[in-house]
Amino acid sequence: MANSNLTNAKKAKNDEFYTQYSDIQKEIEAYLEYDPDTFKDKVIYCNCDDPFESNFFRYFVLNFLRLGLKRLITTSYKPSPIANTQLVLFGDDKTITPVKGRPKITANKFIINEVGDMDGDGAFNLQDIAEQLKVNKNNEWAPLDGDGDFRSPECIELLKQSDIVVTNPPFSLYREYLKQLFDHNKKFVIITNKNTITYKEVFPLIKTDRLWAGTMSFSKDILFIAPKDVDLSSKPKTAIRIVDGVTYLRSPSIWVTNLDHGRRHQSLTLMTMADNLKFNKKMKGKTTYDHYDNYDAIEVPFTNAIPSDYDGVMGVPISFIDKYSPDQFEIIWQASGNTRASAPKDILTSLNYRQRPEDRGGCTVVNGRRTYGRIFIKKRKIAI
Repeated sequence: MANSNLTNAKKAKNDEFYTQYSDIQKEIEAYLEYDPDTFKDKVIYCNCDDPFESNFFRYFVLNFLRLGLKRLITTSYKPSPIANTQLVLFGDDKTITPVKGRPKITANKFIINEVGDMDGDGAFNLQDIAEQLKVNKNNEWAPLDGDGDFRSPECIELLKQSDIVVTNPPFSLYREYLKQLFDHNKKFVIITNKNTITYKEVFPLIKTDRLWAGTMSFSKDILFIAPKDVDLSSKPKTAIRIVDGVTYLRSPSIWVTNLDHGRRHQSLTLMTMADNLKFNKKMKGKTTYDHYDNYDAIEVPFTNAIPSDYDGVMGVPISFIDKYSPDQFEIIWQASGNTRASAPKDILTSLNYRQRPEDRGGCTVVNGRRTYGRIFIKKRKIAI
């Protein structure tokens, strides 16, 4: 039991990263550009966010009226390093003090039903929310009965009340977290590691257009605000950025969602196969597109080298996922180390998969050499 608790504590610490306000703002605003009513009359649930520290809470509460929210629910996980010890989230005003009598370390829930000017200064800001919470006026701030685990009965009950979940969930529990969202038929905008795209539990959702990339470019990484007590010595130097005295942790992460957005319907501008071989600098030295040794498909090593005049199956980089438009392409499957075990047999048959010693479970192989992970796609036939 002691070892189990220690392992859980380490996982919780490794999962504790704070998303920047600017990253949340950029992502959410992109959905509004596509549909200004995306969040109107919706209950938003941030179920992995310490309200005292979370920029998710900060963003949605400050934009509550502009987004037209019906309600905002935020829950934290115990123990929170600062819960009920300071109201950092509510601005830098040192006159705002914690409510007396609340436990020092506990999981909390904030339920915001109404926002407005409480202090009479003619403007609405986080201090007004702090004042409303202190007197519990139309809003609720209360400790949870349990530890705030998203799998707990009380958090599941809050999930059932919500329309859209927006958060940065614990990466170590991503499979379980995502399954819960689909089990309860929820809309969501969440952050995950890029590698999760090829998970056997995740990729079928991408193939069937039940899950797709958010609006942030796959080529970019996310800089998370590091907790003050994080052990930087355990992190590689390439993962650490210090800007204006603030320590950030660089993570190969992306947003994923099942909310529609405009970028998802932007078709790629493509050249013919001949023009790519002649003019595309990334195809320099090539006289033809390679065919895989173990699949009936051609190798397209760069997304901008996808030929416009090829109707067969193509293997493209995983980074294609944020440029994928279901109006332009059909996703067949993915080629990685788990493909042989996870792909339906009819798909392997349609791709004429031939096992090779080099493919290590199903990776694509060109001239005897294994490539990086690939996604198999075909041009979608346009109905006439």
